[in-house]
Amino acid sequence: MRLVMNEPVERTGRPYPRRWWALLVLCLSLLIIVMANTALTVAAPDMTRDLGLSSADLQWVIDGYTVPYAALMLLLGAIGDKYSRRGALILGLTVFGGGAVFGYFADSSTTVIAARAVMGFGAALIMPATLSLLAATFPRAERAKAITLWTATAGLAIAAGPVVAGALLRDHGWSSTFLINVPIAAVAIVAALVLVPPSKAGHSERIDYVGGLLSVVWVGALVYMIIEGPHFGWGAKAVTAAVVAGLGLIAFVGWELRHPRPVLDVRRFADRRFAGSNLAVALFFLAVFGAFYYLTQHLQFVLGYDALETGVRMLPLAGAVFVGSALTGWLTPRVGMRWTVGAGMVGGTVALALLTRVDAGSTYGDFVAPLVVLGLAIGLALSPCTDAIMGSFPESELGVGGAVNDTSLELGGSLGIAILGSLLATSYGDHLTSATKGSGLPANALDTARDSVGAGYAVAQGIGDKAHALAAKAAAATDPQQAAQLKQQATQLASGAHRMAEAVGASFSDAVAHTSLIGAVILAVGTVVVTVLLPRREKTGAVETAEVVEAAGVGEAAEAADDAKDAVAAAPKPAPEPAPAPKSAPEPAPESAPDPHAEPAETAAK
Repeated sequence: MRLVMNEPVERTGRPYPRRWWALLVLCLSLLIIVMANTALTVAAPDMTRDLGLSSADLQWVIDGYTVPYAALMLLLGAIGDKYSRRGALILGLTVFGGGAVFGYFADSSTTVIAARAVMGFGAALIMPATLSLLAATFPRAERAKAITLWTATAGLAIAAGPVVAGALLRDHGWSSTFLINVPIAAVAIVAALVLVPPSKAGHSERIDYVGGLLSVVWVGALVYMIIEGPHFGWGAKAVTAAVVAGLGLIAFVGWELRHPRPVLDVRRFADRRFAGSNLAVALFFLAVFGAFYYLTQHLQFVLGYDALETGVRMLPLAGAVFVGSALTGWLTPRVGMRWTVGAGMVGGTVALALLTRVDAGSTYGDFVAPLVVLGLAIGLALSPCTDAIMGSFPESELGVGGAVNDTSLELGGSLGIAILGSLLATSYGDHLTSATKGSGLPANALDTARDSVGAGYAVAQGIGDKAHALAAKAAAATDPQQAAQLKQQATQLASGAHRMAEAVGASFSDAVAHTSLIGAVILAVGTVVVTVLLPRREKTGAVETAEVVEAAGVGEAAEAADDAKDAVAAAPKPAPEPAPAPKSAPEPAPESAPDPHAEPAETAAK
């Protein structure tokens, strides 16, 4: 057995025997690029304190990863298809690991943002490569099961990031969270060479670089606008980005409709199944990323859990994703994709609706049911949509298919954090203003407290520190009258600090409930639209017959061909055409072994 797997998967005469080990490598690669975002959410407070980050700095530390990640996936997916999907995966892991090392040594907001951008570039290579290699390596009959495990890995990573980062932060600084990725990336690179077969498209046509660059422009500008506008106001930067995104999208669609070999055939969006699946992914991750954004803050700031405790308390979400994914494999063949995805989106809506009950007296127990329901919903909805999107692309465009799926996911996540995060900030600020009215809090302190829940608790802590300082002075004072005055002031400040902390917690809890209500309404409307878009039956007639042949594999092609003949005999006959010359014996087998992923109709004819 060769140490390095060099035989392209397209040339094998049977399903790749180590494909499940290859899937483990692909899932490992997916794990680190999802963890890179979720781990940062628990490291953000330490990073803010050590680097003196402003609210804008912290926002771009988080989203410096998102912009190149979302913008570059489509072009890099097409490049991986043409030259090497495994090569794209290994290059992406190398770049991602290098960016993580850069982030470990970063000592300013600028260098951290730059490191995150490098990691985003690497993730844009990795993400579409994982799905394209999965689809190329697994026969169609097993692909849905493999995608289910890929989806479950994403759910695990959402919860694993905070757990691992929290464990590191107990004994190490925030920079250690960057190093989580380096050993995993190194192992994945070696394992990819040994276990993942190389794969690329079976044609040598030129890449539509103009269309690819236009996709980078409009997606990048759109994500920038989504980040800039809601968080920092609709000034010149946000408006310019919006104009560039709109013009770029129009130019992209116009170019792709005219190009003979477009990087993405936009006509695919006329197919209800394809369009509905992409919309479901985007809407679902709008809700998931938005909810995750404020749930982690509530657990850390309001309920007072540290980073590790917060991560552990998100684990019910990960476990429920696995259960939901397993249910998908059983439900979808029986009731169809439309109802499975619809049930998942209804579950997500219910999870957000349950969060509307959050108030100042809520404990962790009030969050368990929403987390479990949300995890089940992710498992139910995501796998069938991803399978449908990947199934819409031919073998030569699997990287593009993976990029389309992941771009929908990333755009939805960015919108979720931007829209729900903006609503959360506005609602929190309004509630805090009402709660502190008449308290005598200085205007500048109130403005600081309104910026975020962390800033609000910092203001309360500052008032408490002043109370402690005055109490110390009172204890040291020799004049009884002065000591009494200082003690009275300290008592008043301590009471004010307590009331301020209560006001911050109650205001944020109310904001979580209000934001969850808006998210539930958005997802409920989206559920109706997606359910209408998705066809009642995804596969009928001849298409089902074709998939039977493909699912049967090369070794069972003859039996599937007989079934196909029976289906054709039972079907209504069109007007007769001149029949080809009859054959008394089957055609000789081709010199090379047949491709297990070849078109099933051709296999049946043989």
